[in-house]
Amino acid sequence: MAQGKPMYHQSDSSFCFCNSGQISVVSSMTRENHSVLMEFVFLAYPSCSELRILSFLGVSLAYALIITGNFLIMVSIHTEARLHTPMYYFLGSLSGVEICYTAVVVPHILANTLQPEKTITLLGCATQMVFFIGLGSADCFLLAAMAYDRYAAICHPLHYPLMMTLTLCVRLVVGSVVTGLFLSLQLVAFVFSLPFCRARGIEHFFCDVPPVMRLVCAHSHVHEQSVLVAATLAIAVPFFLISASYASIAAAVLKTRSAAGRSRAFSTCSSHLTVVLLQYGCCAFVYLRPNSGYHPKQDQFLSLVYTLGTPLLNPLIYTLRNNEIKGAIGRVLTKNSLSRNS
Repeated sequence: MAQGKPMYHQSDSSFCFCNSGQISVVSSMTRENHSVLMEFVFLAYPSCSELRILSFLGVSLAYALIITGNFLIMVSIHTEARLHTPMYYFLGSLSGVEICYTAVVVPHILANTLQPEKTITLLGCATQMVFFIGLGSADCFLLAAMAYDRYAAICHPLHYPLMMTLTLCVRLVVGSVVTGLFLSLQLVAFVFSLPFCRARGIEHFFCDVPPVMRLVCAHSHVHEQSVLVAATLAIAVPFFLISASYASIAAAVLKTRSAAGRSRAFSTCSSHLTVVLLQYGCCAFVYLRPNSGYHPKQDQFLSLVYTLGTPLLNPLIYTLRNNEIKGAIGRVLTKNSLSRNS
């Protein structure tokens, strides 16, 4: 192995062996063993014991509400026959994806909050990132499918039953999940094929692309552009489809002479639009920007918003603005209480 002068980086408290500005070449066996044994340490957790306990309680409460709210929506849609329509089928699928999405990282965050060693292996980090990015991307594609459903219902009401068949709905849901995981797998495989310096500290609560990319020795414009292309496919493309759908919806609604019809059309879309703006606002700010714009503390806050805030608000937004969902959830809770009393 070529001998290079060890250089110490204060920013990440790590050593990187370099020779004339280039990363030293190591044997494939040594690098493979190093990769298998390599561990990352999460640095974003509070060191104060009181803050750790408060963080644990707050995250636990949010996680319990996320699971309860999304599970109630899924059960209500499944048990109510009149909710067996494409719009509610997509909503139930979105709730299921949200449950899986939070389960990828939140239990790990809770465990790390209390335990002294906040580490994760290289393989564990890559696996977590695949499912986190993949299910997050599936969320984006599902929101696009929901926008198309609203477009078909409002702009083509007579052909809606023929356009939105059960087969098409199933294909859209399965396609959203498969496409999200496929894009995520390609992105994560690219990130972890890059050479890492001997840095171990991740300025985050879990394995996400921007903080992990900060540990890569071979930073270049090509690497940044590759990550940006993958993020664009998962975020910008669905957002463009959503925007196109709602542009057509707005044009159709404005042509409606009845004020009641316009109000009803906009009310069916308002919940979805609120979720879209919240989801895409955070994701676009984190992923659709150059690596030079990375700010650890800012990204840590935003990660909590789209990891806990969005899955928590989704059931509230759809429940508060939808009388049918509220009624279905009320009936489910009433049946459960009656069965327990009997």
